[in-house]
Amino acid sequence: MVAIGALVNGWSSDDAHVLAALREAKFGPLRLIYDSSNYVFLADLTHAAYGAGLGVYKPAAGEQPLHDFPDGTLHVRELAAYELARALGWSIVPPTVVRDGPQGPGSLQLFIEHDPACHYFALRGDAAYREQLMRFAAFDLVANNADRKGGHLLLDARARLWGIDNGLCFHRVDKLRTVVWDFAGSVLPEPLVVDIERVRAGLAAGDAATAALRACLRRDEVDALQRRCAALVAHPVLPEMYPWRCVPWPLI
Repeated sequence: MVAIGALVNGWSSDDAHVLAALREAKFGPLRLIYDSSNYVFLADLTHAAYGAGLGVYKPAAGEQPLHDFPDGTLHVRELAAYELARALGWSIVPPTVVRDGPQGPGSLQLFIEHDPACHYFALRGDAAYREQLMRFAAFDLVANNADRKGGHLLLDARARLWGIDNGLCFHRVDKLRTVVWDFAGSVLPEPLVVDIERVRAGLAAGDAATAALRACLRRDEVDALQRRCAALVAHPVLPEMYPWRCVPWPLI
């Protein structure tokens, strides 16, 4: 079993070269990450110019079929989540690419060094993380994240939170399932509303800033994303829990 908390990555999310490194690096040994619904590997990566690093590799061939999400699309939805965060100007999803790997095409995401004990339920009561956690509540709402478990929020060494395992996002039907309900009824800060409106307008116009995001999704999924953004902008209040299934399982 991979001891995630003990691993040190040679690349940082702040490195200007990190996307190029992920796209171009050679794969070394793959280490299976256990307790996952799909096949997920920690990959040793090497790049001639940028040295060694670590990535989380999710091959399409290892995705379990689901009754509600199109087969073979989860790795592309991982990329879509990264592109949505980029379009919003929010550095909350680790750099992610889709590329070929030892097990075929899949997503490759920068590994974030973290302590697995510092998950959502350990941080939710700390006021220092309130702004970041509220941002995730808004992100998951517009992305329609159907699987935001507590362990999917990672705290790095600089106290920045990152959201991983975003494959179950962007369904055209509302499927929000999350553990981040502490901000239900809270008014979204104006700067976040401005960012969401900018993305909504970009999706509607088909502009260059949203091109990479739109390329990951079907037309009806883009339309649904646009509608969710518009609804939150029109009423910038985070929703209350609803009586049907609104939390994932397991919680962590």
